[in-house]
Amino acid sequence: MDFKDQIKLLSERVIKLKENIQTEEATKTAFIMPFLQALGYDVFDPTEVVPEFTCDLGIKKGEKIDYAIHKEGQPIILIECKLWKDDLNSHNGQLFRYFHVSNARFGILTNGIIYRFYTDLVEKNKMDEKPFFEFNMEKYRESQVDKLREFHKSYFDVDTILNTASELKYTNEIRNAIVKEVNEPSDEFVKYFARPIYPGRFNDVVMGQFRAIVKQAFAQYTNDYMNERLKSAISVDTVVENKAETKTEAEAVPETADKTEDNRIVTTEEELQGFYIVRSILYPEMDDICRIVYRDTISYFGILLDDNNRKPICRLHFNSSNKYIETFDAEKKGTKHLLESLDDIYKYRDDIVAASKMYN
Repeated sequence: MDFKDQIKLLSERVIKLKENIQTEEATKTAFIMPFLQALGYDVFDPTEVVPEFTCDLGIKKGEKIDYAIHKEGQPIILIECKLWKDDLNSHNGQLFRYFHVSNARFGILTNGIIYRFYTDLVEKNKMDEKPFFEFNMEKYRESQVDKLREFHKSYFDVDTILNTASELKYTNEIRNAIVKEVNEPSDEFVKYFARPIYPGRFNDVVMGQFRAIVKQAFAQYTNDYMNERLKSAISVDTVVENKAETKTEAEAVPETADKTEDNRIVTTEEELQGFYIVRSILYPEMDDICRIVYRDTISYFGILLDDNNRKPICRLHFNSSNKYIETFDAEKKGTKHLLESLDDIYKYRDDIVAASKMYN
């Protein structure tokens, strides 16, 4: 089985079983050991995956870490495990101490859902405070699976991972800083853009006004950029041809009725913009974005996977004064959400991505 398929199956397992897991040991057995197996390690070979690995800390003898992966008799990865419900932010201190007295170059802190990968980029043999890579079994991108593959037994190479760890760590930190500034612009960020166009004094009132303007400007820019990027990537020069809503197997509509209904369907510019926003959300998640298509109907604008009415991604209800997006859960039960603007569609990214993965 391909590595990506193994991770996908394990992700589904985690989502399905997590509420039944009540202890740290059960988390190890149900989630973490299968994860190590997916990475190619034999969890039943105590010379390769060593449970309760001893890490003596100064005068404290017999201190143990949950697992240590060995290669040629030497530890290469230390793994500290927690219950899936635990917040990892309060548990990295223990792994930090173990890392310091070990020859391993990598440490993993995990609750079976989130895996945080650490190394010693800042100071040799001293674990960095922040991970250089994080993998979430419930929410990940394909590019992250490719990065995770580097830790597979068949591909593991210390130098290769270290060469990319620094770039990955700082890229992620800069990205997170950008996201934070775009969502909640700081005073310095606002002034950087406002000073060239506003010569006056920046009091609280002015700062509040420009903070809202900067936030709105970035939202509009992101929307426009993603739409243009999608159009270029998929060579969309013409609008997808309108299609009537697929009839259910139990329905039999006369041809004349189809023609009458077609004449009543008008695809608006806002609906198409919404369609492109959904595509922009799914673009990083899919190998072929052309699988995402739309079908406009009298009552709603449907966005589907593989042009299949049984694979709804979401629906846009733009035919009234209030606009809604309808998302679907695992049972294909729809929930409508009020949209103040088209940019609000991005708020439901997780629901849209989850819907697309239901049919894979």
